[in-house]
Amino acid sequence: MKKVVLAYSGGLDTSVAVAWLREKYDAEVITLTVDVGGGSLREGVAGRALSAGASRAYVVDGRERFVRDFCWSSLQANAKYQGAYPLATALARPLIAQLLVEVAHRERADAVAHGCTGKGNDQVRFDVAVHALDRRLEVVAPMRVGMGLSRDQEIDYATERGIEIPITKASPYSIDVNIWGRSIETGVLEDPWAAPPADVYEWTVDPGKAPAVPTEVTIGFEAGVPIALDGDPVDPVTLVDRLNALAGRNGVGRIDHVEDRLVGIKSREIYEAPAAVVLHQAHAALEGLTLSKEQLRFNRLVSEELSQATYDGLWFSALHRDLREYIRSSQRVVSGEVRLRLDHGTASVVGRRSEHSLYDWALATYDSEDTFDHASAVGFIEIFGLPLRTEAARHASAWTWTPPLLGELPLRVTDGEPAKGGPAEGEPAKGEPVGVG
Repeated sequence: MKKVVLAYSGGLDTSVAVAWLREKYDAEVITLTVDVGGGSLREGVAGRALSAGASRAYVVDGRERFVRDFCWSSLQANAKYQGAYPLATALARPLIAQLLVEVAHRERADAVAHGCTGKGNDQVRFDVAVHALDRRLEVVAPMRVGMGLSRDQEIDYATERGIEIPITKASPYSIDVNIWGRSIETGVLEDPWAAPPADVYEWTVDPGKAPAVPTEVTIGFEAGVPIALDGDPVDPVTLVDRLNALAGRNGVGRIDHVEDRLVGIKSREIYEAPAAVVLHQAHAALEGLTLSKEQLRFNRLVSEELSQATYDGLWFSALHRDLREYIRSSQRVVSGEVRLRLDHGTASVVGRRSEHSLYDWALATYDSEDTFDHASAVGFIEIFGLPLRTEAARHASAWTWTPPLLGELPLRVTDGEPAKGGPAEGEPAKGEPVGVG
């Protein structure tokens, strides 16, 4: 290894990794920092990389591309890992991996490096994505192959070598952040019974301390992609930033989830994703208005597959590519507006409308203008129930395996006055016992 491109955050670990890679492998180190929003870009990151010994520092503004090509693609699929996690960290990794490979090609490097440990998901995502794009590149993870210093040891290591490091209070948590969400783990959070302390959260207020008056927001979509807030067209980055602030002020966007990591262990994770939570809810509501029952059913299967593949780091697989193409096609008519109420930690859909709506008021109403042919229901039920009636006749009635309820449940029978002329045929006369067997 002669030249390596390091995914560089500007924090303590990767700053030390620059010097460690030079000393361990006698390699030239080039750093790549990708701004994916949410405060992920540290001030002075390029200068810090050079002070640590990098020969060149790349800083790429990837915010717009990240939202447009990764967050929106995931949103269109309603992709949330295990139904809860909006995949913020997982979505940023393929973008960073692709840029790592592109910088490696540009610099004629023979390796790339990242700061992941040997216990998390991100090491898999980076390694697999890089080799999907260029299998000839070597991938090095200093934290996995011997660097493994404690925080105090890293500070001493940096001080001895004159490396500029950020002087910040040591956080008891491991945090990853981008515009789509914050991921927080370790510390007290490793006890799934322990309530998350208040200092875990930065983007959302305590729902109990949210404004007394709910906030309403209307989100406009075109082909499944958010394009407007309250009727005003907004670019992707601004839209997510505004929704993060708006929903966060109302305590919306906290997720407490025990998930199954790719490496085979369960992990308790806390997520803050105000914009993602609101947008997922709005998008699903609009799909419910514009897509057929069959599309919605099949899309749920696709969503599950895409979520798993994204979480597992398989963004550049043929399956992931083909599923994204299907989702993109399915979103042709998912255009319109959704109105939501943000109130003390909850986001509730209170209205939706679309020119492509499959909701027909004249068919749905129970008023006098109802155009539904009620008489046609008889024939429909006859045909729909035909297989079940045939099964009961040929195999066995449902009574053969369905336990009786009368006699097992509390029962009260109240007799009324008999109709004029006596009880109807088949009904017991007043005072006669009523069978319950």
